[in-house]
Amino acid sequence: MKVIICGAGQVGWQIARHLSGERNDVTIVDNNPDLVRRATDSLDVQGISGFASYPDVLDRAGARDADMIIAATFSDEVNMVTCQVAHSVFSVPRKIARLRSQSYLQAIYSDLYRREHLPIDVVISPEKEVAEAALQRLSAPVAFDTEKFLDGGAQLIGLSIDDDCPIINTPLRQLTDLFSTLRAVVVGIRREGTLFAPESADQLFPGDSCYVTVHSEDVRRTLEIFGKQVRKLERMVIVGGGNVGLSVARQLEKRTERVRAKVIERNRKNAEFAAEELERTIVLHGDGLDQSLLTEAGVERADAALCVTDDDKVNMLTAVRAKAAGCPMVIALINDPTLVPLMEPLGIDAYINPRSTTVSSILRHIRHGKVRMVYSIGDAEAEVIEAEVLSTSPISGALIRDIDFPEGVLVGAVRKGDMVVKPTGSLRIDEGDQIVLFCLSNDVPEVERLLQVSIDFF
Repeated sequence: MKVIICGAGQVGWQIARHLSGERNDVTIVDNNPDLVRRATDSLDVQGISGFASYPDVLDRAGARDADMIIAATFSDEVNMVTCQVAHSVFSVPRKIARLRSQSYLQAIYSDLYRREHLPIDVVISPEKEVAEAALQRLSAPVAFDTEKFLDGGAQLIGLSIDDDCPIINTPLRQLTDLFSTLRAVVVGIRREGTLFAPESADQLFPGDSCYVTVHSEDVRRTLEIFGKQVRKLERMVIVGGGNVGLSVARQLEKRTERVRAKVIERNRKNAEFAAEELERTIVLHGDGLDQSLLTEAGVERADAALCVTDDDKVNMLTAVRAKAAGCPMVIALINDPTLVPLMEPLGIDAYINPRSTTVSSILRHIRHGKVRMVYSIGDAEAEVIEAEVLSTSPISGALIRDIDFPEGVLVGAVRKGDMVVKPTGSLRIDEGDQIVLFCLSNDVPEVERLLQVSIDFF
């Protein structure tokens, strides 16, 4: 597949890294020559320096025979014009654009992206994706990572294994014997910095981090089995009242189980806007790093603090202060991936990486096969892929035990009709089933082959 990626920032670079590693023909375009040089030096991609919205630049990038264009520059308008030029001049069949401004995303203007207007096939909103990721984290506060699959019927949860975990030093095969009705599968383990797909004889040890796919109805029980105390979210402090914080507060107000939230926003204009938009949420104007303001917001009595300003360091330091004040759960928004190793030493329970969530959203639309969902884990170390099984797939009609999956691939969950079931060796995969697979990055091409690629599903 020939793909043009416009924008060589973190999102564009990560997408190029994924696609070039899978032997796609990738060209990356950016008006910053240094970013283009970084991409061409570190990845197997071609690079073009110039403005992505210029027809001659797209022509040099190979737009005349490109299968897809991904517009992920920092400018919404450049991304939109790029897709328009790709469609009108070069007839590129698939166009994906990242748009940040909420004005472009309002439902009443959705006709804007029809082919006769602005022909964008897929619109990715980083702020919306991040807000949804934050709400996912809050749904399982004791997990460091979480994502929903199968229309909410299953979840992936990331859990740290502590010394008091009841199931340490227990082979994973015994968990099935001990908890025969538990619909959960340990699909990934990170040990001493290395992520791997475990075998049935592997055990969990203190200091490990594991990824578990679990039926949504069994999440609470799974957390208890792993020794995690389940807390009900009743009070919350949100530091940052921009698009992300405001979106989270709005969603919390819509919940039937009321959550008492307070928002702290440094910018007066943003604070006033948030106060007008929210009905039951108190908005405080001031610096989230101010200890007295955190106290006024009641952070010591809160069940969770979500730090989502546009400054990574402010988010980290505010989370540390909230934790020191007695808040049991703190989550920080972190753009810079090099800061992630500091999360655990600082006592920050979970983090959200906007670039990672955006990359996952884009991958969902470019994976081969009838892929419904893709979630990227770690630094592009693994993916969790949800896909529908096609009649032409080699796995259709086969028992799981008979499918020749690579060593780095595990089946996490299967939905047959309306029922989500736990995968066992004797379970047969049929056409139309929806399957959730954990796969290490090197094994993604083989997984795509097993999902039987067809150009009809691009």
